[in-house]
Amino acid sequence: MKKQKYLFLAVTFLLSFGLALFVAMSVFPDNPFSKTETKKADNNLQSKLKDGDIIFQTSQSAQCEAVRIATNSKFSHCGIIYDINGKWFVFEAVQPVKLTPFEEWIQHGKENKYLIKRLKNADHVLTPAIVQKMQNYSQQFDGRDYDGYFEWTDNKIYCSELVWKIYKNGASIELCPLHQLQDFNLKDDRVQKILKERYGNDILLGEKVVSPSNLADSDLLKTVIDTY
Repeated sequence: MKKQKYLFLAVTFLLSFGLALFVAMSVFPDNPFSKTETKKADNNLQSKLKDGDIIFQTSQSAQCEAVRIATNSKFSHCGIIYDINGKWFVFEAVQPVKLTPFEEWIQHGKENKYLIKRLKNADHVLTPAIVQKMQNYSQQFDGRDYDGYFEWTDNKIYCSELVWKIYKNGASIELCPLHQLQDFNLKDDRVQKILKERYGNDILLGEKVVSPSNLADSDLLKTVIDTY
């Protein structure tokens, strides 16, 4: 009787462990950027989006408002679009850097509006091998801290820096020239407030930077979707 009881407990444990392992592997895949042959989640998006598309929006935080003012642009945040296991995600530098489901990302922007741009010669340049290289490069930043100081290092990273570096290091494409912090409009009181909070009296005026608007204005890109 005891043997039967122990056998029953052992089988129950193994079944429970197996189910838990299956769930864990489903929720936390070893490689979040790995692809599988699955049906697209949204046929409408499938016809419009492509790996490597760049998406822009107007975020609503005080810092993003300062970015918008400093760059004289309506855009204050951006990310790069990837097809992961048949679903569309935006890889973005927030806190932390992460993949965000496409529809969820849109809802974070002001009035849910967004702009999507694509490399003009994407069909020829962004081959499956190049896209995979871009995704492989992206993985090193997954989970990394957001860079509120806008420094040109890989220790922490901000949104437009992330997109620029993925294209540069994954596809050997410089989407736009880099600028310096001092090139932007820093005189507005709202911008000054953010700068004071970030740097105190030691503002890194000569730091290399790239803004969402610099990317959006790139001559290498064309508009795919504009809901503004």
